[in-house]
Amino acid sequence: MQNTRAKSTDGAAGAVNDRHLNPATSMDAVTLRVGDLENMSSYYENALAMVALEERSRGSEVHRVLGRGATPLVRLIHTPGLPGVDPREAGLFHTAFLFEDQASLAATVYRAAQDSRSRFVGSSDHHVSEAFYFTDPEGNGIELYRDRPRDQWEQKNGELRMETLYLDPNAFLRTHLDQQVLEAGPDRAGIVGHVHLQVGDLAVAKDFYIDTLGFEATVTGYPGALFAAAGGYHHHVAMNTWNSSGAGPRAARLGLGDVSVTVPGREDLDALIARLRSKGVDFQDHGHRVATTDPWGTQVSVGLSGTHTEDLLNR
Repeated sequence: MQNTRAKSTDGAAGAVNDRHLNPATSMDAVTLRVGDLENMSSYYENALAMVALEERSRGSEVHRVLGRGATPLVRLIHTPGLPGVDPREAGLFHTAFLFEDQASLAATVYRAAQDSRSRFVGSSDHHVSEAFYFTDPEGNGIELYRDRPRDQWEQKNGELRMETLYLDPNAFLRTHLDQQVLEAGPDRAGIVGHVHLQVGDLAVAKDFYIDTLGFEATVTGYPGALFAAAGGYHHHVAMNTWNSSGAGPRAARLGLGDVSVTVPGREDLDALIARLRSKGVDFQDHGHRVATTDPWGTQVSVGLSGTHTEDLLNR
Protein backbone atom coordinates (compact mmCIF):
# COMPACT_ATOMS: atom_id res chain seq x y z
CA MET A 1 0.00 0.00 0.00
CA GLN A 2 1.41 3.40 -0.93
CA ASN A 3 2.02 5.89 1.82
CA THR A 4 0.84 9.49 1.70
CA ARG A 5 1.70 12.29 4.08
CA ALA A 6 -0.40 15.28 4.98
CA LYS A 7 0.27 18.42 3.01
CA SER A 8 3.04 20.68 4.20
CA THR A 9 2.35 23.86 6.12
CA ASP A 10 3.78 26.11 3.39
CA GLY A 11 0.72 25.89 1.16
CA ALA A 12 1.35 22.74 -0.84
CA ALA A 13 -1.71 21.66 -2.77
CA GLY A 14 -2.90 18.25 -1.64
CA ALA A 15 -1.16 15.39 0.14
CA VAL A 16 2.41 14.49 -0.69
CA ASN A 17 2.51 11.21 -2.55
CA ASP A 18 5.58 9.01 -2.27
CA ARG A 19 5.17 7.65 -5.79
CA HIS A 20 3.91 10.60 -7.82
CA LEU A 21 4.54 14.30 -8.16
CA ASN A 22 2.10 16.71 -6.54
CA PRO A 23 -1.02 17.34 -8.71
CA ALA A 24 -0.12 21.06 -8.62
CA THR A 25 3.22 20.40 -10.37
CA SER A 26 3.95 22.63 -13.36
CA MET A 27 6.78 23.48 -15.72
CA ASP A 28 9.13 26.42 -15.44
CA ALA A 29 11.56 28.33 -17.66
CA VAL A 30 13.67 26.21 -20.00
CA THR A 31 17.42 26.79 -20.30
CA LEU A 32 19.09 26.83 -23.72
CA ARG A 33 22.80 27.06 -24.41
CA VAL A 34 23.24 29.34 -27.41
CA GLY A 35 26.08 30.33 -29.72
CA ASP A 36 24.83 33.81 -30.69
CA LEU A 37 23.21 35.40 -27.66
CA GLU A 38 22.12 38.63 -29.35
CA ASN A 39 20.53 36.92 -32.33
CA MET A 40 18.74 34.37 -30.19
CA SER A 41 17.62 36.98 -27.69
CA SER A 42 16.24 39.26 -30.40
CA TYR A 43 14.51 36.28 -32.00
CA TYR A 44 12.60 35.34 -28.84
CA GLU A 45 11.79 39.00 -28.23
CA ASN A 46 10.52 39.64 -31.76
CA ALA A 47 9.02 36.28 -32.73
CA LEU A 48 7.57 35.23 -29.36
CA ALA A 49 6.94 38.67 -27.82
CA MET A 50 9.24 38.19 -24.85
CA VAL A 51 11.33 40.81 -23.10
CA ALA A 52 14.79 40.53 -21.56
CA LEU A 53 14.28 40.54 -17.79
CA GLU A 54 17.82 40.34 -16.41
CA GLU A 55 21.27 38.99 -17.21
CA ARG A 56 24.48 38.06 -15.44
CA SER A 57 28.00 37.16 -16.56
CA ARG A 58 29.89 34.11 -15.31
CA GLY A 59 33.37 34.02 -16.76
CA SER A 60 33.00 33.65 -20.51
CA GLU A 61 29.26 32.85 -20.18
CA VAL A 62 26.42 35.36 -20.19
CA HIS A 63 23.10 34.21 -18.71
CA ARG A 64 20.05 36.15 -19.94
CA VAL A 65 16.46 35.49 -18.79
CA LEU A 66 13.54 36.40 -21.05
CA GLY A 67 9.84 36.24 -20.35
CA ARG A 68 6.44 37.89 -20.48
CA GLY A 69 5.56 40.30 -17.72
CA ALA A 70 7.39 39.08 -14.63
CA THR A 71 7.19 35.42 -15.70
CA PRO A 72 10.52 33.92 -16.85
CA LEU A 73 10.11 31.63 -19.86
CA VAL A 74 13.61 31.06 -21.25
CA ARG A 75 17.13 31.35 -19.87
CA LEU A 76 19.70 31.75 -22.64
CA ILE A 77 23.31 30.92 -21.76
CA HIS A 78 25.88 32.27 -24.18
CA THR A 79 28.35 29.40 -24.42
CA PRO A 80 31.07 30.21 -26.97
CA GLY A 81 32.78 27.39 -28.79
CA LEU A 82 30.27 24.57 -28.42
CA PRO A 83 29.16 22.64 -31.54
CA GLY A 84 25.61 23.16 -32.77
CA VAL A 85 22.47 21.14 -32.08
CA ASP A 86 22.49 17.60 -33.48
CA PRO A 87 18.89 16.56 -34.32
CA ARG A 88 19.81 12.86 -33.95
CA GLU A 89 21.03 13.15 -30.36
CA ALA A 90 19.05 13.00 -27.16
CA GLY A 91 17.96 16.43 -25.97
CA LEU A 92 15.21 18.87 -26.86
CA PHE A 93 12.46 18.09 -29.34
CA HIS A 94 10.61 21.30 -28.48
CA THR A 95 9.72 23.71 -25.72
CA ALA A 96 5.96 24.23 -25.67
CA PHE A 97 4.66 27.68 -24.74
CA LEU A 98 1.04 27.67 -23.57
CA PHE A 99 -1.33 30.59 -24.19
CA GLU A 100 -4.58 31.28 -22.39
CA ASP A 101 -6.82 31.81 -25.43
CA GLN A 102 -6.94 31.51 -29.21
CA ALA A 103 -6.35 35.22 -29.77
CA SER A 104 -3.10 35.19 -27.78
CA LEU A 105 -1.98 32.04 -29.60
CA ALA A 106 -2.86 33.44 -33.02
CA ALA A 107 -1.02 36.71 -32.33
CA THR A 108 2.15 34.85 -31.32
CA VAL A 109 1.94 32.44 -34.26
CA TYR A 110 1.60 35.42 -36.58
CA ARG A 111 4.63 37.13 -35.04
CA ALA A 112 6.72 33.96 -35.28
CA ALA A 113 5.71 33.42 -38.91
CA GLN A 114 6.67 36.99 -39.81
CA ASP A 115 10.23 36.60 -38.48
CA SER A 116 12.48 35.46 -41.33
CA ARG A 117 14.64 33.52 -38.85
CA SER A 118 11.75 31.16 -38.02
CA ARG A 119 11.24 27.84 -39.76
CA PHE A 120 7.58 26.83 -39.69
CA VAL A 121 7.38 23.07 -39.16
CA GLY A 122 3.62 22.50 -39.11
CA SER A 123 0.38 22.68 -37.12
CA SER A 124 -1.86 20.06 -35.56
CA ASP A 125 -5.16 19.59 -33.75
CA HIS A 126 -4.31 17.18 -30.92
CA HIS A 127 -7.90 17.01 -29.66
CA VAL A 128 -6.79 18.28 -26.24
CA SER A 129 -5.02 21.26 -27.80
CA GLU A 130 -4.27 23.26 -30.94
CA ALA A 131 -0.57 23.60 -31.73
CA PHE A 132 1.84 25.30 -34.13
CA TYR A 133 5.48 24.30 -34.53
CA PHE A 134 8.59 26.33 -35.36
CA THR A 135 12.36 25.96 -35.14
CA ASP A 136 14.48 28.81 -33.78
CA PRO A 137 17.67 30.08 -35.50
CA GLU A 138 19.91 27.54 -33.74
CA GLY A 139 17.72 24.49 -34.32
CA ASN A 140 15.72 24.34 -31.08
CA GLY A 141 12.12 23.23 -31.53
CA ILE A 142 9.24 25.45 -30.38
CA GLU A 143 5.57 24.64 -29.93
CA LEU A 144 2.97 27.39 -29.50
CA TYR A 145 -0.36 26.04 -28.29
CA ARG A 146 -3.58 26.53 -26.37
CA ASP A 147 -5.55 23.90 -24.47
CA ARG A 148 -9.16 23.03 -25.01
CA PRO A 149 -11.20 23.00 -21.77
CA ARG A 150 -10.59 19.83 -19.77
CA ASP A 151 -14.25 18.88 -19.87
CA GLN A 152 -13.80 18.37 -23.63
CA TRP A 153 -10.93 15.89 -23.23
CA GLU A 154 -11.82 12.25 -23.83
CA GLN A 155 -10.51 8.82 -22.97
CA LYS A 156 -9.63 6.25 -25.62
CA ASN A 157 -8.58 2.66 -24.86
CA GLY A 158 -8.16 3.53 -21.21
CA GLU A 159 -5.87 6.51 -21.86
CA LEU A 160 -6.26 10.16 -22.69
CA ARG A 161 -7.25 10.64 -26.31
CA MET A 162 -4.56 12.59 -28.17
CA GLU A 163 -4.45 12.71 -31.94
CA THR A 164 -2.51 14.47 -34.68
CA LEU A 165 -5.10 15.95 -37.03
CA TYR A 166 -4.68 18.64 -39.68
CA LEU A 167 -5.06 22.21 -38.50
CA ASP A 168 -5.15 24.89 -41.21
CA PRO A 169 -2.83 27.68 -39.97
CA ASN A 170 -4.19 30.33 -42.31
CA ALA A 171 -7.79 29.58 -41.38
CA PHE A 172 -6.87 29.70 -37.68
CA LEU A 173 -5.26 33.13 -38.10
CA ARG A 174 -8.16 34.49 -40.17
CA THR A 175 -10.58 33.41 -37.45
CA HIS A 176 -8.66 34.33 -34.31
CA LEU A 177 -6.00 36.97 -35.02
CA ASP A 178 -6.71 40.05 -32.95
CA GLN A 179 -4.83 43.27 -33.69
CA GLN A 180 -5.22 44.55 -30.14
CA VAL A 181 -3.73 41.33 -28.75
CA LEU A 182 -0.95 41.45 -31.34
CA GLU A 183 0.00 44.96 -30.26
CA ALA A 184 -0.12 44.00 -26.57
CA GLY A 185 2.76 41.57 -27.17
CA PRO A 186 4.62 40.79 -23.92
CA ASP A 187 1.70 42.06 -21.82
CA ARG A 188 -0.31 38.97 -22.76
CA ALA A 189 0.36 36.00 -20.51
CA GLY A 190 2.18 32.86 -21.56
CA ILE A 191 3.84 29.99 -19.69
CA VAL A 192 5.92 26.92 -20.42
CA GLY A 193 3.23 24.27 -20.68
CA HIS A 194 5.36 21.22 -21.41
CA VAL A 195 8.75 20.07 -22.67
CA HIS A 196 9.11 17.37 -25.32
CA LEU A 197 12.40 15.47 -25.30
CA GLN A 198 14.34 13.24 -27.65
CA VAL A 199 15.59 10.10 -25.90
CA GLY A 200 17.41 6.94 -26.89
CA ASP A 201 14.99 4.40 -25.40
CA LEU A 202 11.39 4.74 -24.17
CA ALA A 203 11.66 2.06 -21.49
CA VAL A 204 14.66 3.80 -19.97
CA ALA A 205 12.84 7.14 -20.23
CA LYS A 206 9.82 5.66 -18.43
CA ASP A 207 12.00 4.37 -15.62
CA PHE A 208 13.45 7.85 -15.07
CA TYR A 209 10.62 10.30 -15.79
CA ILE A 210 7.73 8.19 -14.49
CA ASP A 211 9.07 5.61 -12.03
CA THR A 212 11.71 7.90 -10.51
CA LEU A 213 10.74 11.57 -10.97
CA GLY A 214 7.10 10.69 -10.38
CA PHE A 215 5.18 11.85 -13.45
CA GLU A 216 2.20 9.65 -14.38
CA ALA A 217 1.84 8.16 -17.87
CA THR A 218 -1.06 9.65 -19.83
CA VAL A 219 -0.51 8.24 -23.35
CA THR A 220 1.60 5.14 -24.00
CA GLY A 221 0.16 3.93 -27.30
CA TYR A 222 1.43 6.70 -29.58
CA PRO A 223 4.07 5.18 -31.92
CA GLY A 224 7.60 5.97 -30.74
CA ALA A 225 6.53 8.33 -27.97
CA LEU A 226 5.51 8.46 -24.32
CA PHE A 227 3.52 11.24 -22.65
CA ALA A 228 3.41 11.92 -18.90
CA ALA A 229 2.05 14.53 -16.52
CA ALA A 230 1.00 15.39 -12.99
CA GLY A 231 -2.51 16.25 -11.84
CA GLY A 232 -4.34 14.84 -14.86
CA TYR A 233 -2.83 17.23 -17.40
CA HIS A 234 -2.35 15.82 -20.93
CA HIS A 235 1.43 16.06 -20.60
CA HIS A 236 4.09 18.07 -18.82
CA VAL A 237 6.84 15.99 -20.43
CA ALA A 238 6.96 13.85 -23.55
CA MET A 239 9.73 11.60 -24.78
CA ASN A 240 10.21 10.26 -28.29
CA THR A 241 12.73 8.20 -30.28
CA TRP A 242 11.66 9.40 -33.74
CA ASN A 243 15.09 10.85 -34.58
CA SER A 244 17.18 9.59 -31.66
CA SER A 245 16.54 5.86 -31.25
CA GLY A 246 19.56 4.24 -29.64
CA ALA A 247 21.19 7.57 -28.78
CA GLY A 248 23.69 7.49 -25.93
CA PRO A 249 24.74 10.24 -23.50
CA ARG A 250 24.69 13.72 -24.96
CA ALA A 251 27.88 15.38 -26.09
CA ALA A 252 28.64 18.91 -24.86
CA ARG A 253 26.92 21.11 -27.43
CA LEU A 254 24.43 23.92 -27.89
CA GLY A 255 20.76 23.31 -27.15
CA LEU A 256 18.90 22.17 -24.07
CA GLY A 257 20.64 23.02 -20.80
CA ASP A 258 17.97 22.36 -18.17
CA VAL A 259 14.38 21.16 -17.86
CA SER A 260 12.73 22.91 -14.93
CA VAL A 261 9.77 21.56 -12.94
CA THR A 262 8.06 23.26 -10.00
CA VAL A 263 6.29 21.70 -7.02
CA PRO A 264 4.37 23.39 -4.18
CA GLY A 265 6.37 22.49 -1.08
CA ARG A 266 9.58 21.18 0.46
CA GLU A 267 7.87 17.88 1.33
CA ASP A 268 7.45 17.27 -2.40
CA LEU A 269 11.21 17.61 -2.81
CA ASP A 270 11.80 15.26 0.11
CA ALA A 271 9.55 12.65 -1.53
CA LEU A 272 11.46 13.09 -4.80
CA ILE A 273 14.79 12.64 -3.01
CA ALA A 274 13.53 9.39 -1.52
CA ARG A 275 12.66 8.10 -5.00
CA LEU A 276 16.03 9.19 -6.40
CA ARG A 277 17.86 7.44 -3.57
CA SER A 278 15.84 4.25 -3.97
CA LYS A 279 16.83 4.17 -7.65
CA GLY A 280 20.47 5.05 -6.99
CA VAL A 281 20.24 8.27 -9.02
CA ASP A 282 22.68 11.05 -8.15
CA PHE A 283 21.26 14.45 -7.24
CA GLN A 284 22.12 17.76 -5.61
CA ASP A 285 19.86 19.24 -2.93
CA HIS A 286 20.01 23.04 -3.01
CA GLY A 287 17.31 23.54 -0.40
CA HIS A 288 14.67 25.11 -2.61
CA ARG A 289 15.62 22.98 -5.62
CA VAL A 290 16.80 19.44 -6.40
CA ALA A 291 18.91 18.92 -9.52
CA THR A 292 19.61 15.62 -11.25
CA THR A 293 20.32 14.34 -14.76
CA ASP A 294 18.40 11.94 -16.94
CA PRO A 295 20.07 8.86 -18.49
CA TRP A 296 21.22 10.95 -21.46
CA GLY A 297 22.84 13.71 -19.43
CA THR A 298 20.04 16.29 -19.60
CA GLN A 299 19.79 18.26 -16.37
CA VAL A 300 16.38 18.25 -14.69
CA SER A 301 15.69 20.74 -11.88
CA VAL A 302 12.69 20.32 -9.57
CA GLY A 303 12.15 23.40 -7.45
CA LEU A 304 9.61 25.21 -5.32
CA SER A 305 6.90 27.25 -7.02
CA GLY A 306 7.35 30.94 -7.63
CA THR A 307 10.66 30.92 -9.47
CA HIS A 308 12.05 34.42 -9.91
CA THR A 309 14.62 35.67 -12.37
CA GLU A 310 17.18 35.77 -9.59
CA ASP A 311 16.68 32.04 -8.94
CA LEU A 312 17.42 31.20 -12.56
CA LEU A 313 20.54 33.36 -12.66
CA ASN A 314 21.86 31.73 -9.50
CA ARG A 315 21.73 28.20 -10.92
